[in-house]
Amino acid sequence: MGRFHRHDGEHSHSHEGFHTHIDEDGRVYGHVHIDPAHAAPGAPEAHVHDETGVGSDVPPRIKSGDAVVVSGDGVVASGDDLTSHGHHDPELLGDHSKYETGTERIEVLERIFDENDRAAARNRELFDAHGITSVNVMSSPGSGKTTLLARTLDALGQTRRVGIVEGDIETAIDAERLRGKGAQISLVNTGDGFGGECHLDAPMVAHGLAGLNLDELDLVLIENVGNLVCPAEFDVGAHRRAMVFSVTEGEDKPLKYPVMFRTVDAVVANKTDLLPYLDFDVELFEHNLREVNPTAKLIWASAKTGVGVDEWLGWLCQM
Repeated sequence: MGRFHRHDGEHSHSHEGFHTHIDEDGRVYGHVHIDPAHAAPGAPEAHVHDETGVGSDVPPRIKSGDAVVVSGDGVVASGDDLTSHGHHDPELLGDHSKYETGTERIEVLERIFDENDRAAARNRELFDAHGITSVNVMSSPGSGKTTLLARTLDALGQTRRVGIVEGDIETAIDAERLRGKGAQISLVNTGDGFGGECHLDAPMVAHGLAGLNLDELDLVLIENVGNLVCPAEFDVGAHRRAMVFSVTEGEDKPLKYPVMFRTVDAVVANKTDLLPYLDFDVELFEHNLREVNPTAKLIWASAKTGVGVDEWLGWLCQM
């Protein structure tokens, strides 16, 4: 079985070819990724089951990257009938506010996240057994997350023994930026044996933890892959979650990416040194954040100038 992930609602990917997405009414839609090296000529690329257990083969005419819609009777539409990445053509399926579907449901033989949840529990047990506090640090790309972590390592000095699990799809660029600051660094490239995932999951973090000497650590910071969607869906075993938000991203992000903002314990609003040059409404951002997360700690900061770093460190060290 391939590795799965979900987004808001039910959205599952199997990295063995056919990716299915399930909306709130049970309609299944998805797209196909075909590895030519593993595809037999003319062979079906995927097989799905409706609630009756009846199978439906995806026709071999479907090309890699095609979107398909599947019901209990099989493929409803595919290829040019749909837009890319499984989003429905409005003329084909009508109003996007509510898909008109029947009562079909896909029976999932095992809960997609069971494997991840078990691995996350093991990670947490490992942290607890070593007396380690762990924080999953998430953000979009370019928010200043690595710069904030570099400031964090500089400021903590010898007061905390810190380990970093550094997650990126490719390269060791961020890991190298953090080296030489007194922390243990373990790099996890998701493009190296993990399918190029846009997030870290619990098994990946477990892989990263194997590269740290946990007996000599007090705090582990997990720098997740830069992405405002997928990382929020995965419990990696950390005790708390934080996100770094850049004010250059706009006040509307809590409303556009509610899962991320809803699931964190702290939001570091970074790059405040740029506020004089931006049309950014501080009060509106705070209002939007509280709409989705009334209790998260909000820290206004500039990792570049050091403003707000002490407040961030206070939040980290109070745990």
